[in-house]
Amino acid sequence: MQLGTGPTPVLPPTPPLAAPLDGTSTCTVADGAWCQPILQLTDSAWLARSASTIIDGSLKTVLILVLAIAIRTVAHRMIARVAQGVGEGRAPSILRPLRERASQRMGTGGSALIERRRQRAATIGSLLRSIASFVIYGTAFVLILGEFGVNLAPIIASAGVIGVAVGFGAQNLIKDFLSGMFMMLEDQYGVGDVVDVGPATGTVETIGLRVTTIRDIEGTLWYVRNGAISRVGNFSQHFSIALVDVPLGHGADIPLATEIAERAARDAVAKPPLADDLLGEVAVLGVQSVTAEGVTLRVTVTTRPGQQVAVRRAIIAAVTSAFTEASIPPPALNGAVAAGH
Repeated sequence: MQLGTGPTPVLPPTPPLAAPLDGTSTCTVADGAWCQPILQLTDSAWLARSASTIIDGSLKTVLILVLAIAIRTVAHRMIARVAQGVGEGRAPSILRPLRERASQRMGTGGSALIERRRQRAATIGSLLRSIASFVIYGTAFVLILGEFGVNLAPIIASAGVIGVAVGFGAQNLIKDFLSGMFMMLEDQYGVGDVVDVGPATGTVETIGLRVTTIRDIEGTLWYVRNGAISRVGNFSQHFSIALVDVPLGHGADIPLATEIAERAARDAVAKPPLADDLLGEVAVLGVQSVTAEGVTLRVTVTTRPGQQVAVRRAIIAAVTSAFTEASIPPPALNGAVAAGH
């Protein structure tokens, strides 16, 4: 027994969203919801079929830009707040070890420590804001290109090749940048510190991500690339030592000369302002060396960072006068009191 012996019904074709313009150009479901209104408004099939991509892409672009600007603003405010807290000594718990190590190195604290911390915080904050802006806007740019159907694979590949070429050609610049960043994070030195960085020795005037400027004792301003600094000797951290080597003749009474040198050195630094710069007692270490010309006594005292030069000069003047009054014989070839290095 057969069922449904009648003819199979034929369904009418689904009409397009809009009537054809030229017999072939029509709006389909794949063209999007904006096709028919734009087609009726402009009578342009190409513009109508591209309307959804253009309008939807533009709306998404605006949304991406708004979100990127909002995220960047929030990130910059957070970074600025953290940098300000670090500069004022209110660092988050994760950054407190950096602050405490800086305080210990400064020793005395005070305005110098505050200014040093503020400069570090401002520089690092500026660097972090630049990195945040680059990452946020770069991500937004990639998303916008993707919304307009741009194939990102060739762009990413080209960017990688260009990045490798630029990195290879600018490796010294990148080295300077990374070295400067780690120098500031580790607080190896600050503005006002007296340092020896190899190419130059003097007082640090400015610290940048690429170059550090140092003013030497003769007034010359040295521009030293951070990447060229392989070692740093900081004379302004923890403490300094005033070191004086006192030359004597072979016929000198060593115990008497030691007593006179110690007494003269202590009297020279017993009163302010030099007394305020001392962190320890004057000590005569004894005979440092014996040469054909004479004997050398060494006198030392621990001072605040950077104050050793003034203390050393005062000790040299006092010991020289005391030896002259006590008729302590000078070395055979040179009777002047020489300072240690």
